[in-house]
Amino acid sequence: QVQLVESGGGSVQAGGSLRLSCAASGYTYSSYCMGWFRQAPGKEREGVAAIDSDGSTIYADSVKGRFTISKDNAKNTLYLQMNSLKPEDTAMYYCAAGRCWSGGGSWYATLHKTQYNYWGQGTQVTVSS
Repeated sequence: QVQLVESGGGSVQAGGSLRLSCAASGYTYSSYCMGWFRQAPGKEREGVAAIDSDGSTIYADSVKGRFTISKDNAKNTLYLQMNSLKPEDTAMYYCAAGRCWSGGGSWYATLHKTQYNYWGQGTQVTVSS
């Protein structure tokens, strides 16, 4: 049974930092693509960052230069380091896992929700101005 458990959310002031973690179990962690998504009240869930099985990353324009996604295959753990946080980053953050998509002779991760079929329960991030 696949399980994704997020932690590390909290409340910070604008300009602050948080690091989210996602502990994964129940599947071959290293061969999957993984991503972080977020959903603010009344808004659609959106992709924030994703990483493929080789460690290549992709980011939403809104977080480029501020957020860093990484993973530790030995610990089966995904991370999201969030710096220079803004009030508009306030949302529930979700960890997700899914098969990498193939194309052009390589495997890759995207920020499309449809790529991911395993989801965590979410961790709240609140940024005050």
